[in-house]
Amino acid sequence: MDFADYKRKSNFPRKIFLAAGLIAVCFLLFRRSPSFTGSSKFKMHEPGVTHVLVTGGAGYIGSHAALRLLKDSYRVTIVDNLSRGNMGAVKVLQGLYPEPGRLQFIYADLGDPAAVDKLFSENAFDAVMHFAAVAYVGESTQEPLRYYHNITSNTLMLVKAMVAHNVKTLIYSSTCATYGEPEKMPITESTPQVPINPYGKAKKMAEDIILDFSKTSDMAVMILRYFNVIGSDPEGRLGEAPRPELREQGRISGACFDAARGIIPGLKIRGVDYTTPDGTCIRDYIDVTDLIDAHVKALEHATRGKVGIYNVGTGKGSSVKQFVEACKKATGVEIKIEFLSRRPGDYAEVYSDPSKIRQELNWSAKYTLQESLAIAWRWQKLHRNGYSK
Repeated sequence: MDFADYKRKSNFPRKIFLAAGLIAVCFLLFRRSPSFTGSSKFKMHEPGVTHVLVTGGAGYIGSHAALRLLKDSYRVTIVDNLSRGNMGAVKVLQGLYPEPGRLQFIYADLGDPAAVDKLFSENAFDAVMHFAAVAYVGESTQEPLRYYHNITSNTLMLVKAMVAHNVKTLIYSSTCATYGEPEKMPITESTPQVPINPYGKAKKMAEDIILDFSKTSDMAVMILRYFNVIGSDPEGRLGEAPRPELREQGRISGACFDAARGIIPGLKIRGVDYTTPDGTCIRDYIDVTDLIDAHVKALEHATRGKVGIYNVGTGKGSSVKQFVEACKKATGVEIKIEFLSRRPGDYAEVYSDPSKIRQELNWSAKYTLQESLAIAWRWQKLHRNGYSK
């Protein structure tokens, strides 16, 4: 062996060592970069930080929940298939909380088993706040199978994933539609659940799945049955922006605002022959900010091995005609009204008794109907096209 060969061979281990060192340094620098650090934070449990999966977090209610959780220093992952949600709401949240490890958005469908398993395998969740659902009474009577699949089946899949990945806290966003049309008002948590439309039936089935499972589990479960949601973020960052094709199915508040802005020629009131004082349906209208406050309080009070069930409402019913008058006052517009026949699956009167949630979670609604509509109208005026520029 000549000297040159010896020198090359003796330098080889040193080169390997130097290369390994360079790779290690690069790896450490990469780990310390904001994108890597932010990504890794979602993959591990961190003492003092609660990581919440918000399903349907791009939707009207879910996005407001994500906003409140982020404000309260929770770590948030939003999962949404954007069939009803709005990426514009997610972008607002990302702009407000750009720091690594605060918020991530994952596009996925809860009806896809592989996607759900991947979601839970790649993230370390401490709790799930489950909003994702199609949620129109009229539509549910026309497409019942879609509702049973989207609500009941998807909830089953979600709970199974939580069990498989040892996630021990579930806040389930349910509905007063599970009660149907009770004989007595107000509705308490012990009022019999006799839903009269596929939406309410699908939600009750999902509740039954959760409750039956809870009997053999130490999971912390909170079920919130809430009433008709209105309003928007008081600081004007988020609002209600349904897809144009869903306006016919949407909430009365959205229809009122569309009529006030001239997007539609007037407001259609479905059903004026109910057994109520003015013949129109009576509902308990709850502000979205109040509703999310109830969800956060439920998360704070969730206890392993226990189930809490709560009505979230104001305890006061307002008729559709009263609602329209309040909307006219909030907008300052004389809205044209068209009276139509009843909508399939609707009921005459529903309002809550919120005593239990007030006593056990120290929660009560703060916004009046008029205040809530006024706040929502401010957002609507500035966002004629929703989140689109």
